[in-house]
Amino acid sequence: MEVRYVTTGRPRRVRAAYGTEIQVTHRWAPEEADVIVVPGGGYGRRDGPGVWAEIASGVLPRALAAAPRRGLTVSSLCTGALLLSAAGLTKGRPCTTHHGAKADLKAQGGLVKDARVVDDGDLVTAAGVTSGLELGLWLVRRELGADAAIGVEGTLEYEARGTVWTASSS
Repeated sequence: MEVRYVTTGRPRRVRAAYGTEIQVTHRWAPEEADVIVVPGGGYGRRDGPGVWAEIASGVLPRALAAAPRRGLTVSSLCTGALLLSAAGLTKGRPCTTHHGAKADLKAQGGLVKDARVVDDGDLVTAAGVTSGLELGLWLVRRELGADAAIGVEGTLEYEARGTVWTASSS
């Protein structure tokens, strides 16, 4: 398993909202991925970097709309679900996002569930920031099995909490 940070633009250093820098060395290549995780951020402000700027540019939503294919899971963390929504991927589907953005996600046609992680097969969404731990552990369990997830929990010294809402649990 290989984890890559990717960009639809040219590879470069990306500065996150609070100054964290990430070196992005790979170009967007969804055909090479098994899982895509779309982060959120910047939801509370519309005048700077973040989900609103990405939605306004349209580049990432168009790339996400074209990405789905058999064998690919598209997932989001926090307000990244709004980027999936802008791509048309959440319309009529069970999903979740940060509690402060649920009304927007619902207004855009998502079937919003009050769960930390919602698994609808090839679409997996997670709620607020700390739900990222739940998302990661769920994807490890789903893709690699319970023993692998338990191993990751032990390494992190964190136990998954709550129930993952799955399409089969509706």
